[in-house]
Amino acid sequence: MKNVLLLDIVGLTPRALAAMPRLRALGDRGRTVQLETVLPAVTCSVQSTILTGTMPREHGIVGNGWYFRGLGDPMLWRQHNKLVAGEKLWETARRRDSSYRAANLGWWYAMGATTDVTVTPRPIYHADGRKSPDAYVRPASLHDPLVRDLGDFPLFQYWGPTATIASSQWLIDATRGMLSERWGSAAPELVMSYLPHLDYDLQRFGPNSPEADRAARELDTALAPLLDDAEARGYTVVALAEYGIADANRPVDINRALRREGLLEVYVQDGREQLDPWTSRAFAVADHQVAHVYVDDQSDIARVASLLRALPGVDEVLDREAQAAYGLDHERSGELVVVAEPGAWFTYYFWLDDDLAPEYARGVDIHRKPGYDPAELFFDPADRLAKAKAGLNLVKKKLGLRYAMSTVPLDPSWVRGTHGRLPESAADTPLLLCSDAALLDDSVTSVAATDVRDLVLAAHGAPVNAPTRRSSRV
Repeated sequence: MKNVLLLDIVGLTPRALAAMPRLRALGDRGRTVQLETVLPAVTCSVQSTILTGTMPREHGIVGNGWYFRGLGDPMLWRQHNKLVAGEKLWETARRRDSSYRAANLGWWYAMGATTDVTVTPRPIYHADGRKSPDAYVRPASLHDPLVRDLGDFPLFQYWGPTATIASSQWLIDATRGMLSERWGSAAPELVMSYLPHLDYDLQRFGPNSPEADRAARELDTALAPLLDDAEARGYTVVALAEYGIADANRPVDINRALRREGLLEVYVQDGREQLDPWTSRAFAVADHQVAHVYVDDQSDIARVASLLRALPGVDEVLDREAQAAYGLDHERSGELVVVAEPGAWFTYYFWLDDDLAPEYARGVDIHRKPGYDPAELFFDPADRLAKAKAGLNLVKKKLGLRYAMSTVPLDPSWVRGTHGRLPESAADTPLLLCSDAALLDDSVTSVAATDVRDLVLAAHGAPVNAPTRRSSRV
Protein backbone atom coordinates (compact mmCIF):
# COMPACT_ATOMS: atom_id res chain seq x y z
CA MET A 1 0.00 0.00 0.00
CA LYS A 2 1.29 3.46 -0.90
CA ASN A 3 1.51 6.01 1.89
CA VAL A 4 -0.38 9.33 1.89
CA LEU A 5 0.17 12.64 3.66
CA LEU A 6 -3.15 14.53 3.83
CA LEU A 7 -2.66 18.21 4.65
CA ASP A 8 -5.51 20.55 5.54
CA ILE A 9 -4.09 24.00 4.74
CA VAL A 10 -6.85 26.32 5.89
CA GLY A 11 -7.67 29.17 3.50
CA LEU A 12 -5.52 27.95 0.59
CA THR A 13 -6.69 29.82 -2.53
CA PRO A 14 -4.96 30.85 -5.77
CA ARG A 15 -3.73 34.11 -4.23
CA ALA A 16 -2.27 32.36 -1.20
CA LEU A 17 -0.66 29.69 -3.38
CA ALA A 18 1.01 32.39 -5.50
CA ALA A 19 3.03 33.33 -2.40
CA MET A 20 3.95 29.70 -1.64
CA PRO A 21 6.61 28.56 -4.15
CA ARG A 22 7.47 25.28 -2.41
CA LEU A 23 3.87 24.12 -2.22
CA ARG A 24 3.15 25.43 -5.71
CA ALA A 25 6.00 23.32 -7.07
CA LEU A 26 4.28 20.22 -5.67
CA GLY A 27 1.13 21.08 -7.60
CA ASP A 28 3.10 21.90 -10.74
CA ARG A 29 4.66 18.42 -10.71
CA GLY A 30 1.32 16.83 -9.94
CA ARG A 31 -2.10 18.49 -10.25
CA THR A 32 -3.78 21.61 -8.83
CA VAL A 33 -7.58 21.84 -9.04
CA GLN A 34 -10.43 23.56 -7.26
CA LEU A 35 -12.13 21.92 -4.29
CA GLU A 36 -15.91 22.07 -4.46
CA THR A 37 -16.73 22.65 -0.84
CA VAL A 38 -20.05 22.24 1.00
CA LEU A 39 -22.47 24.53 2.79
CA PRO A 40 -21.59 25.59 5.39
CA ALA A 41 -17.99 26.02 4.27
CA VAL A 42 -16.57 25.78 7.78
CA THR A 43 -13.97 23.53 9.35
CA CYS A 44 -16.02 20.83 11.05
CA SER A 45 -18.56 20.36 8.27
CA VAL A 46 -16.04 20.19 5.44
CA GLN A 47 -13.57 17.96 7.27
CA SER A 48 -16.36 15.52 8.10
CA THR A 49 -17.49 15.49 4.46
CA ILE A 50 -13.92 14.82 3.30
CA LEU A 51 -13.39 11.94 5.72
CA THR A 52 -16.76 10.21 5.22
CA GLY A 53 -17.46 11.06 1.58
CA THR A 54 -20.97 12.15 2.56
CA MET A 55 -22.87 15.42 2.92
CA PRO A 56 -23.88 17.00 6.26
CA ARG A 57 -27.34 15.42 5.97
CA GLU A 58 -25.63 12.03 6.40
CA HIS A 59 -22.69 12.69 8.74
CA GLY A 60 -24.59 15.22 10.86
CA ILE A 61 -21.95 17.92 11.26
CA VAL A 62 -24.05 20.88 10.21
CA GLY A 63 -21.53 23.50 11.34
CA ASN A 64 -18.78 24.11 13.85
CA GLY A 65 -21.57 23.87 16.37
CA TRP A 66 -25.33 23.75 16.69
CA TYR A 67 -28.13 23.73 19.26
CA PHE A 68 -28.01 20.47 21.19
CA ARG A 69 -31.75 20.14 21.61
CA GLY A 70 -31.57 17.35 24.16
CA LEU A 71 -29.29 19.42 26.39
CA GLY A 72 -30.92 22.77 25.74
CA ASP A 73 -27.62 24.47 24.94
CA PRO A 74 -25.92 25.80 21.79
CA MET A 75 -22.36 24.47 21.76
CA LEU A 76 -19.46 24.86 19.36
CA TRP A 77 -16.19 23.00 18.92
CA ARG A 78 -17.12 19.70 20.54
CA GLN A 79 -14.41 17.08 20.06
CA HIS A 80 -15.88 13.57 20.29
CA ASN A 81 -15.61 11.61 17.05
CA LYS A 82 -18.89 9.80 17.70
CA LEU A 83 -20.70 13.00 16.71
CA VAL A 84 -19.68 12.22 13.11
CA ALA A 85 -21.87 9.52 11.58
CA GLY A 86 -20.58 7.20 8.90
CA GLU A 87 -17.48 5.20 8.13
CA LYS A 88 -14.31 7.28 8.08
CA LEU A 89 -11.59 7.08 5.45
CA TRP A 90 -9.16 5.08 7.58
CA GLU A 91 -11.89 2.66 8.67
CA THR A 92 -12.64 1.86 5.03
CA ALA A 93 -8.95 1.33 4.31
CA ARG A 94 -8.57 -0.86 7.39
CA ARG A 95 -11.39 -3.13 6.22
CA ARG A 96 -9.36 -3.76 3.09
CA ASP A 97 -6.05 -4.19 4.90
CA SER A 98 -6.11 -4.96 8.62
CA SER A 99 -2.51 -3.78 9.04
CA TYR A 100 -3.39 -0.24 7.87
CA ARG A 101 -2.45 2.54 10.30
CA ALA A 102 -3.56 6.16 10.39
CA ALA A 103 -2.42 9.21 12.36
CA ASN A 104 -4.49 12.34 12.97
CA LEU A 105 -2.61 15.48 13.98
CA GLY A 106 -5.04 18.29 14.58
CA TRP A 107 -8.06 17.43 12.39
CA TRP A 108 -11.30 18.03 14.27
CA TYR A 109 -13.43 15.44 16.09
CA ALA A 110 -10.27 13.57 16.96
CA MET A 111 -11.00 12.47 20.50
CA GLY A 112 -12.21 8.90 20.65
CA ALA A 113 -11.49 8.37 16.96
CA THR A 114 -10.34 4.97 15.73
CA THR A 115 -7.09 6.34 14.29
CA ASP A 116 -3.99 4.57 15.58
CA VAL A 117 -2.31 7.83 16.55
CA THR A 118 -4.22 10.92 17.65
CA VAL A 119 -2.80 14.30 18.61
CA THR A 120 -5.20 17.19 19.13
CA PRO A 121 -5.23 20.32 21.30
CA ARG A 122 -6.80 19.70 24.70
CA PRO A 123 -6.09 22.19 27.51
CA ILE A 124 -5.73 21.26 31.15
CA TYR A 125 -8.64 22.76 33.09
CA HIS A 126 -7.33 23.10 36.63
CA ALA A 127 -9.54 22.90 39.71
CA ASP A 128 -8.84 26.56 40.53
CA GLY A 129 -10.13 27.73 37.12
CA ARG A 130 -6.78 28.13 35.37
CA LYS A 131 -6.25 26.76 31.88
CA SER A 132 -2.90 25.39 30.71
CA PRO A 133 -1.75 24.26 27.26
CA ASP A 134 -1.70 20.55 26.54
CA ALA A 135 -2.85 17.98 23.99
CA TYR A 136 -4.90 14.80 23.90
CA VAL A 137 -2.44 12.18 22.69
CA ARG A 138 -3.17 8.58 21.91
CA PRO A 139 -1.51 6.19 22.57
CA ALA A 140 -0.90 7.73 25.97
CA SER A 141 2.72 6.55 25.92
CA LEU A 142 3.40 9.01 23.09
CA HIS A 143 2.40 12.10 25.08
CA ASP A 144 5.54 12.60 27.17
CA PRO A 145 8.10 11.97 24.38
CA LEU A 146 6.16 14.28 22.07
CA VAL A 147 5.99 17.10 24.62
CA ARG A 148 9.60 16.53 25.67
CA ASP A 149 10.79 17.02 22.09
CA LEU A 150 8.38 19.70 20.88
CA GLY A 151 7.28 21.44 24.07
CA ASP A 152 3.68 22.00 25.13
CA PHE A 153 1.22 22.57 22.32
CA PRO A 154 1.16 26.40 21.87
CA LEU A 155 -2.51 26.78 22.76
CA PHE A 156 -2.46 30.56 23.04
CA GLN A 157 -0.96 30.86 19.57
CA TYR A 158 -3.59 28.50 18.13
CA TRP A 159 -6.44 31.00 18.38
CA GLY A 160 -7.05 34.46 19.76
CA PRO A 161 -5.23 37.79 19.51
CA THR A 162 -1.84 36.12 20.01
CA ALA A 163 -2.40 33.46 17.31
CA THR A 164 0.74 32.99 15.21
CA ILE A 165 2.44 30.37 13.07
CA ALA A 166 3.67 28.64 16.25
CA SER A 167 0.72 26.23 16.39
CA SER A 168 1.07 25.24 12.73
CA GLN A 169 4.83 24.88 13.21
CA TRP A 170 4.24 22.54 16.17
CA LEU A 171 1.87 20.40 14.11
CA ILE A 172 4.34 20.36 11.21
CA ASP A 173 7.11 19.21 13.56
CA ALA A 174 4.85 16.51 15.00
CA THR A 175 3.98 15.36 11.49
CA ARG A 176 7.64 15.16 10.52
CA GLY A 177 8.20 13.06 13.61
CA MET A 178 5.47 10.65 12.50
CA LEU A 179 7.03 10.28 9.06
CA SER A 180 10.54 9.76 10.42
CA GLU A 181 9.44 7.27 13.10
CA ARG A 182 11.04 9.57 15.67
CA TRP A 183 9.04 8.16 18.54
CA GLY A 184 9.57 4.50 17.80
CA SER A 185 6.49 3.28 15.96
CA ALA A 186 6.42 2.60 12.23
CA ALA A 187 5.25 5.46 10.01
CA PRO A 188 1.48 5.17 9.37
CA GLU A 189 0.11 4.63 5.89
CA LEU A 190 -2.03 7.76 6.33
CA VAL A 191 -0.82 10.85 8.15
CA MET A 192 -3.32 13.71 8.43
CA SER A 193 -2.20 17.15 9.55
CA TYR A 194 -4.18 20.35 10.14
CA LEU A 195 -2.39 23.67 9.52
CA PRO A 196 -4.50 26.71 10.48
CA HIS A 197 -2.01 29.55 10.03
CA LEU A 198 -3.67 31.26 7.05
CA ASP A 199 -6.94 31.50 8.98
CA TYR A 200 -5.62 34.24 11.24
CA ASP A 201 -4.34 37.16 9.20
CA LEU A 202 -6.78 36.51 6.35
CA GLN A 203 -9.62 37.11 8.81
CA ARG A 204 -7.82 39.93 10.61
CA PHE A 205 -6.71 41.89 7.55
CA GLY A 206 -8.53 40.35 4.59
CA PRO A 207 -7.44 37.86 1.92
CA ASN A 208 -5.99 40.56 -0.37
CA SER A 209 -3.86 42.26 2.26
CA PRO A 210 -0.04 42.36 2.49
CA GLU A 211 -0.40 40.57 5.84
CA ALA A 212 -2.18 37.68 4.10
CA ASP A 213 0.65 37.35 1.58
CA ARG A 214 3.20 37.40 4.38
CA ALA A 215 1.33 34.65 6.25
CA ALA A 216 1.34 32.49 3.10
CA ARG A 217 5.10 32.96 2.70
CA GLU A 218 5.66 32.08 6.37
CA LEU A 219 3.64 28.90 6.08
CA ASP A 220 5.37 27.87 2.86
CA THR A 221 8.77 28.22 4.52
CA ALA A 222 7.59 26.11 7.46
CA LEU A 223 6.07 23.51 5.13
CA ALA A 224 9.14 23.02 2.94
CA PRO A 225 10.98 20.53 5.22
CA LEU A 226 7.80 18.47 5.67
CA LEU A 227 7.20 18.30 1.92
CA ASP A 228 10.85 17.31 1.43
CA ASP A 229 10.48 14.57 4.04
CA ALA A 230 7.31 13.26 2.39
CA GLU A 231 8.97 13.14 -1.02
CA ALA A 232 12.06 11.40 0.38
CA ARG A 233 9.91 8.75 2.08
CA GLY A 234 7.68 8.11 -0.92
CA TYR A 235 4.49 9.66 0.44
CA THR A 236 1.87 10.91 -1.98
CA VAL A 237 0.83 14.36 -0.78
CA VAL A 238 -2.76 15.59 -0.99
CA ALA A 239 -3.03 19.19 0.24
CA LEU A 240 -6.35 20.98 0.37
CA ALA A 241 -8.32 23.76 1.98
CA GLU A 242 -11.77 23.42 3.49
CA TYR A 243 -12.75 26.88 2.30
CA GLY A 244 -11.40 30.11 0.86
CA ILE A 245 -11.62 33.34 2.80
CA ALA A 246 -13.37 36.29 1.14
CA ASP A 247 -13.43 39.98 2.03
CA ALA A 248 -15.70 40.89 4.94
CA ASN A 249 -17.22 44.34 5.28
CA ARG A 250 -20.66 43.93 6.83
CA PRO A 251 -21.43 42.30 10.20
CA VAL A 252 -25.08 41.30 10.60
CA ASP A 253 -26.53 41.15 14.12
CA ILE A 254 -29.04 38.38 13.50
CA ASN A 255 -29.81 37.63 17.16
CA ARG A 256 -30.38 41.30 17.94
CA ALA A 257 -32.93 41.42 15.14
CA LEU A 258 -34.73 38.42 16.65
CA ARG A 259 -34.62 39.98 20.09
CA ARG A 260 -36.07 43.29 18.92
CA GLU A 261 -39.02 41.34 17.53
CA GLY A 262 -39.61 39.69 20.91
CA LEU A 263 -38.52 36.25 19.69
CA LEU A 264 -35.22 35.91 21.60
CA GLU A 265 -35.15 36.03 25.39
CA VAL A 266 -32.37 36.59 27.91
CA TYR A 267 -31.95 36.14 31.63
CA VAL A 268 -29.74 38.16 33.98
CA GLN A 269 -26.91 37.06 36.27
CA ASP A 270 -24.64 39.43 38.17
CA GLY A 271 -25.95 42.36 36.16
CA ARG A 272 -25.16 40.77 32.80
CA GLU A 273 -27.45 39.27 30.21
CA GLN A 274 -27.26 35.63 29.14
CA LEU A 275 -28.95 33.98 26.17
CA ASP A 276 -32.02 32.01 27.24
CA PRO A 277 -32.41 29.26 24.62
CA TRP A 278 -34.96 27.41 26.75
CA THR A 279 -37.66 30.08 26.48
CA SER A 280 -36.70 31.86 23.27
CA ARG A 281 -39.14 31.38 20.43
CA ALA A 282 -36.26 31.82 17.95
CA PHE A 283 -32.51 32.33 18.20
CA ALA A 284 -29.53 31.85 15.91
CA VAL A 285 -26.31 29.91 16.28
CA ALA A 286 -24.14 32.18 14.15
CA ASP A 287 -21.25 30.49 12.35
CA HIS A 288 -19.35 32.82 10.01
CA GLN A 289 -21.62 33.43 6.97
CA VAL A 290 -24.17 30.79 7.93
CA ALA A 291 -26.54 30.79 10.89
CA HIS A 292 -28.79 28.01 12.11
CA VAL A 293 -32.00 29.56 13.41
CA TYR A 294 -33.92 27.39 15.86
CA VAL A 295 -37.66 28.08 16.03
CA ASP A 296 -39.47 26.53 18.96
CA ASP A 297 -43.02 26.68 17.57
CA GLN A 298 -43.67 25.53 14.01
CA SER A 299 -46.32 28.21 13.65
CA ASP A 300 -43.61 30.89 14.02
CA ILE A 301 -41.44 29.65 11.13
CA ALA A 302 -43.10 31.72 8.40
CA ARG A 303 -42.92 34.88 10.51
CA VAL A 304 -39.27 34.34 11.40
CA ALA A 305 -38.38 33.55 7.79
CA SER A 306 -40.06 36.75 6.62
CA LEU A 307 -38.22 38.79 9.24
CA LEU A 308 -34.86 37.32 8.26
CA ARG A 309 -35.39 37.77 4.53
CA ALA A 310 -35.91 41.48 5.17
CA LEU A 311 -32.72 41.77 7.28
CA PRO A 312 -29.98 43.68 5.40
CA GLY A 313 -27.05 41.40 4.63
CA VAL A 314 -29.11 38.21 4.32
CA ASP A 315 -28.96 36.38 0.99
CA GLU A 316 -30.93 33.15 1.52
CA VAL A 317 -33.27 31.77 4.16
CA LEU A 318 -33.50 28.00 3.79
CA ASP A 319 -36.35 25.93 5.17
CA ARG A 320 -36.01 22.14 5.36
CA GLU A 321 -36.89 21.69 1.68
CA ALA A 322 -34.37 24.30 0.58
CA GLN A 323 -31.73 22.86 2.92
CA ALA A 324 -32.07 19.55 1.05
CA ALA A 325 -30.72 21.23 -2.10
CA TYR A 326 -27.45 21.75 -0.22
CA GLY A 327 -27.36 18.36 1.52
CA LEU A 328 -27.93 20.15 4.85
CA ASP A 329 -31.34 18.80 5.85
CA HIS A 330 -30.39 17.12 9.12
CA GLU A 331 -32.24 17.16 12.44
CA ARG A 332 -29.38 19.14 14.00
CA SER A 333 -29.90 21.97 11.53
CA GLY A 334 -32.07 24.89 12.49
CA GLU A 335 -35.63 25.01 11.29
CA LEU A 336 -34.19 27.79 9.13
CA VAL A 337 -30.63 28.15 7.83
CA VAL A 338 -29.64 31.68 6.89
CA VAL A 339 -26.86 32.49 4.41
CA ALA A 340 -25.22 35.91 4.35
CA GLU A 341 -24.67 38.01 1.26
CA PRO A 342 -21.12 38.24 -0.13
CA GLY A 343 -19.06 40.36 2.24
CA ALA A 344 -21.54 39.99 5.09
CA TRP A 345 -21.24 37.67 8.10
CA PHE A 346 -23.26 36.95 11.24
CA THR A 347 -22.35 38.01 14.76
CA TYR A 348 -23.62 36.00 17.71
CA TYR A 349 -24.40 39.15 19.75
CA PHE A 350 -27.77 39.04 21.49
CA TRP A 351 -27.47 41.95 23.98
CA LEU A 352 -28.60 45.46 23.04
CA ASP A 353 -26.34 47.34 25.46
CA ASP A 354 -22.61 46.55 25.64
CA ASP A 355 -22.65 47.32 29.37
CA LEU A 356 -24.89 44.27 29.78
CA ALA A 357 -22.81 41.92 27.63
CA PRO A 358 -21.90 38.63 29.31
CA GLU A 359 -18.42 38.39 30.83
CA TYR A 360 -17.26 35.93 28.20
CA ALA A 361 -17.99 38.40 25.37
CA ARG A 362 -14.72 40.28 25.99
CA GLY A 363 -12.64 37.13 26.30
CA VAL A 364 -11.49 34.25 24.12
CA ASP A 365 -14.10 31.69 25.07
CA ILE A 366 -14.99 29.46 22.13
CA HIS A 367 -16.93 26.94 24.19
CA ARG A 368 -19.25 29.26 26.12
CA LYS A 369 -20.13 31.70 23.36
CA PRO A 370 -23.32 30.58 21.58
CA GLY A 371 -21.80 31.37 18.20
CA TYR A 372 -18.55 32.07 16.39
CA ASP A 373 -16.66 35.26 17.29
CA PRO A 374 -13.85 36.30 14.90
CA ALA A 375 -13.29 39.44 17.01
CA GLU A 376 -11.36 37.09 19.31
CA LEU A 377 -8.45 37.52 16.90
CA PHE A 378 -7.98 41.12 18.08
CA PHE A 379 -6.84 43.01 21.12
CA ASP A 380 -9.49 45.70 21.49
CA PRO A 381 -8.14 48.59 19.38
CA ALA A 382 -10.27 51.01 21.39
CA ASP A 383 -8.49 50.02 24.62
CA ARG A 384 -4.93 51.39 24.64
CA LEU A 385 -4.12 49.18 27.60
CA ALA A 386 -5.46 45.92 26.15
CA LYS A 387 -2.03 44.41 25.43
CA ALA A 388 -0.68 45.59 28.77
CA LYS A 389 -3.62 43.95 30.54
CA ALA A 390 -2.93 40.73 28.66
CA GLY A 391 0.71 40.87 29.74
CA LEU A 392 -0.31 41.37 33.36
CA ASN A 393 -2.62 38.40 33.11
CA LEU A 394 0.26 36.25 31.87
CA VAL A 395 2.23 37.26 34.98
CA LYS A 396 -0.75 36.23 37.11
CA LYS A 397 -0.88 32.93 35.26
CA LYS A 398 2.80 32.21 35.95
CA LEU A 399 2.20 32.99 39.62
CA GLY A 400 -0.67 30.50 39.67
CA LEU A 401 -3.31 33.20 40.12
CA ARG A 402 -6.71 33.27 38.48
CA TYR A 403 -7.41 35.93 35.89
CA ALA A 404 -9.89 37.02 33.20
CA MET A 405 -8.56 37.91 29.75
CA SER A 406 -11.02 40.72 28.95
CA THR A 407 -9.33 42.19 25.88
CA VAL A 408 -11.62 41.25 22.94
CA PRO A 409 -13.48 44.13 21.21
CA LEU A 410 -17.25 44.21 21.01
CA ASP A 411 -16.97 46.09 17.71
CA PRO A 412 -17.15 43.50 14.88
CA SER A 413 -16.14 45.97 12.17
CA TRP A 414 -12.44 45.13 12.65
CA VAL A 415 -12.95 41.74 10.97
CA ARG A 416 -11.81 41.82 7.33
CA GLY A 417 -12.18 38.22 6.15
CA THR A 418 -14.91 35.59 6.36
CA HIS A 419 -16.21 32.34 4.87
CA GLY A 420 -19.10 29.91 5.13
CA ARG A 421 -21.22 30.52 2.04
CA LEU A 422 -20.28 28.77 -1.20
CA PRO A 423 -17.60 30.69 -3.10
CA GLU A 424 -18.56 33.50 -5.43
CA SER A 425 -15.47 33.33 -7.64
CA ALA A 426 -12.28 31.42 -8.33
CA ALA A 427 -10.42 33.92 -6.12
CA ASP A 428 -12.12 32.64 -2.95
CA THR A 429 -12.50 29.00 -4.01
CA PRO A 430 -10.37 26.53 -2.04
CA LEU A 431 -7.74 24.45 -3.82
CA LEU A 432 -6.65 20.82 -3.84
CA LEU A 433 -3.11 19.83 -4.80
CA CYS A 434 -1.97 16.27 -5.44
CA SER A 435 1.66 15.30 -5.94
CA ASP A 436 0.68 12.34 -8.18
CA ALA A 437 -0.68 13.66 -11.48
CA ALA A 438 -1.88 10.18 -12.46
CA LEU A 439 -4.61 10.32 -9.81
CA LEU A 440 -6.51 13.10 -11.59
CA ASP A 441 -7.35 13.10 -15.26
CA ASP A 442 -6.35 16.24 -17.17
CA SER A 443 -10.02 16.96 -17.83
CA VAL A 444 -10.74 17.26 -14.10
CA THR A 445 -10.72 20.91 -13.03
CA SER A 446 -12.36 20.48 -9.65
CA VAL A 447 -12.93 17.76 -7.08
CA ALA A 448 -16.00 17.67 -4.84
CA ALA A 449 -15.33 17.47 -1.13
CA THR A 450 -17.32 14.21 -1.13
CA ASP A 451 -14.79 12.72 -3.59
CA VAL A 452 -11.61 13.47 -1.63
CA ARG A 453 -12.04 10.27 0.36
CA ASP A 454 -11.93 8.19 -2.83
CA LEU A 455 -8.97 10.21 -4.10
CA VAL A 456 -6.98 9.33 -0.98
CA LEU A 457 -7.97 5.67 -1.24
CA ALA A 458 -6.87 5.73 -4.88
CA ALA A 459 -3.57 7.28 -3.80
CA HIS A 460 -3.12 4.30 -1.48
CA GLY A 461 -3.60 2.08 -4.52
CA ALA A 462 -7.17 0.99 -3.77
CA PRO A 463 -9.47 0.36 -6.75
CA VAL A 464 -12.09 3.13 -6.47
CA ASN A 465 -13.92 5.42 -8.84
CA ALA A 466 -11.79 8.29 -10.07
CA PRO A 467 -12.89 11.69 -8.72
CA THR A 468 -14.99 13.69 -11.13
CA ARG A 469 -16.45 17.16 -11.08
CA ARG A 470 -19.60 17.29 -8.97
CA SER A 471 -21.67 20.23 -7.81
CA SER A 472 -21.90 20.95 -4.09
CA ARG A 473 -25.62 21.52 -4.56
CA VAL A 474 -27.15 18.06 -4.60
